[in-house]
Amino acid sequence: MKNIEFTKEQKMHIVYKIKHYFNAELGEEIGQFDAEFLLEFFGKEIGPYFYNHGLQDAQGAMDSQMDTLKEVLYTMEEPIA
Repeated sequence: MKNIEFTKEQKMHIVYKIKHYFNAELGEEIGQFDAEFLLEFFGKEIGPYFYNHGLQDAQGAMDSQMDTLKEVLYTMEEPIA
């Protein structure tokens, strides 16, 4: 699986969120390097689970839309005498 590339701004925002979470929820301060390391770790080790779940959600949405399209096409059929 290809690694997700974030813009500089996105990465800064995510790292800020990680640092804030550790401080607010765990009462721990972590540095920039540690937060970036965690981002890379989670992206590599856990990211595929989220990616696959997103694909499954997209497949379900597409299947639902295809069912609707099939119904529309069925109603468009001309009767054959």
